[in-house]
Amino acid sequence: MIEILSTNLPVLAGLVFILGLLTGSFLNVVIHRLPLILNREWRTTATEILTEANCTVSCPKDGLPEKYNLMTPASACPKCHHKITALENIPVFSWLVLRGKCSNCKAKISGRYPFVELLTAVTFMVCAITFGWSWSLAFALILTCFLVAGSYIDYDHKILPDQLTLPLVWIGLVAALWLAPELAQTGFAKDLPSAVIGALAGYLSLWSIYWLFKLLTGKEGMGHGDFKLLAALGAFLGWQMLPLVILLSTVTGAVLGIVAMVVSKQGRDYKIPFGPFLAIAGWIALIWGETITNTYIQMLQP
Repeated sequence: MIEILSTNLPVLAGLVFILGLLTGSFLNVVIHRLPLILNREWRTTATEILTEANCTVSCPKDGLPEKYNLMTPASACPKCHHKITALENIPVFSWLVLRGKCSNCKAKISGRYPFVELLTAVTFMVCAITFGWSWSLAFALILTCFLVAGSYIDYDHKILPDQLTLPLVWIGLVAALWLAPELAQTGFAKDLPSAVIGALAGYLSLWSIYWLFKLLTGKEGMGHGDFKLLAALGAFLGWQMLPLVILLSTVTGAVLGIVAMVVSKQGRDYKIPFGPFLAIAGWIALIWGETITNTYIQMLQP
């Protein structure tokens, strides 16, 4: 089987596409539940601190089951609490068959669920076509999962959880330490020093911009999660790719941000998370970064 996957790219791409659909289904759970889990932890911690300080605390319950994590309880309709069966949980297909509605109460099911599944599957397939059967593919898929989940959580809640960004930094450094000779040929960090410098430079670049903006305006221009996400991208891609990532994320963020402000009619008061733009730019740099850089260099030559 391994020989087939390593020599037959269409088969590999097809299997990875299916894996992406299944992974996307799980990422939907992460996107929905992780912020709720973190909110419960924060409320519990805050209550304990206030209680120790002899403050009267009256914190309403969050309405979640006592045991609530990424695996438990089973997925269910948020309106009628009908437990989703295995046949109703087939990525994309079940949503189409059910016409985007709960099989029990006919409540509408957001089209985001199949979109995340398709997005993950397509990006997985592109990674397979780009890297083939290799350790590079494994790390590319891991990075893609974290970027998809982090982007949607940041879009919904304006947070990039440490539970996603910090492990990603370490995974990128481990990849550079363990597989630098192989990864160096495929768009990842060239070696461990490049990855370490990339993580440091990624964090400190946005950290510096954050504090400069705050000193000049008295406002916070971005969240601390953005620093950590760029540090993770620096660890995976190396410091050499950071200028491209920053440029792409800034341009896309500015263009789409202006569009969002016009559509929302909120003007400058409209808050736009920067994490999704960093994620998009980082993934593009992973797949096509060297091609873009080489093309740009050739254009500059007389």
